[in-house]
Amino acid sequence: MTLDVGNLPLGSRVVVRWRLEAPDPRSGAALTDTVGTLLSRDDDTLTVESRTGPVTVERGRVVTAKELPPRPTRRGAPHRAISVDDLQRVMAPTWGAIERERLGEWELRASAGFTQRGNSVVPVGDPGLPLAEAVGFLEQWYAARGLPAKVALAGPVGFDPAADPLGTLLLQRGYSAGSPTLVLTARTETVAAADPGGPAVLVSPTAPPEWLAAYLTTRPGVPGVSEQVVTGSARQLFGQVRPGGGLSQQLGLRSADAAGTTPVALGRLATAHGWAGLGAIWTKPDYRGRGLAAHLTARLAAAARDERTHLVHLQVEADNATALRLYDRMGFATHSSYVYLTRQTGGG
Repeated sequence: MTLDVGNLPLGSRVVVRWRLEAPDPRSGAALTDTVGTLLSRDDDTLTVESRTGPVTVERGRVVTAKELPPRPTRRGAPHRAISVDDLQRVMAPTWGAIERERLGEWELRASAGFTQRGNSVVPVGDPGLPLAEAVGFLEQWYAARGLPAKVALAGPVGFDPAADPLGTLLLQRGYSAGSPTLVLTARTETVAAADPGGPAVLVSPTAPPEWLAAYLTTRPGVPGVSEQVVTGSARQLFGQVRPGGGLSQQLGLRSADAAGTTPVALGRLATAHGWAGLGAIWTKPDYRGRGLAAHLTARLAAAARDERTHLVHLQVEADNATALRLYDRMGFATHSSYVYLTRQTGGG
């Protein structure tokens, strides 16, 4: 999942390795690294705002370029040291949406109602308007698409939406809070090392037809939309365990499953801002309790690690005790949480 230089997101933190015009006279090095915020790019150059000022590099001199995680805001392990707001920014591109629009620094997403993540606002930063006007804008934006206004409001674990200025305003306007979700983080190396072992995991950068077909049995879909959402990240991997051959005996598959190619376990991983995001982890009900989810999660984490992405996040509904036990065993820690605030029909 190496990122093409031309697709480096503006405003992201990057490291660019490039060839010097002549070797450094002191060290003899022919290459150097520039770390900072990507300010601009065109067909000829990249400009990065480094600690010492802007650095413009000719595209022809670039050897590699890679997104980096945001700078830590507190002490601790790298996967714990990121702020709540920065982690929300990191997560947003790792799930697809049919439409994305900026309101200042906020991001509005719409996907014909398929998944809450694909149809909600990420209200991080300054919307560029007074809060009440920003809320009025997003309500009109969603109403124009026949959708309820929905805001994914994040905070520390167990936070009270009513203690947040935006949360207070939304609750006063008749929004309801629901679907409390925990955000878990870990190092990819830790998760990969927790692999219990198992059958072969097929990993591909695009979603095979059988992967999509199986995924669309896990939740109500929207024809023509669901596929775009689940494949809508810039860089992603799709993992699956399929029956056949020795897997049939290893998994105890029924003859009907063993004869087909329909996956019995699925997972998805997308990368943005130097982090990997896991999602769509699913095992066919008859084959749960066999370690397939843990094995598939570990293999996807290993794929991210092998691409030099060292941090991973995922989201789990707060009442999903089974999943939380699994991810705790695999080395994930609870970082933060969010709730969805949804406008009720006839709200103010």
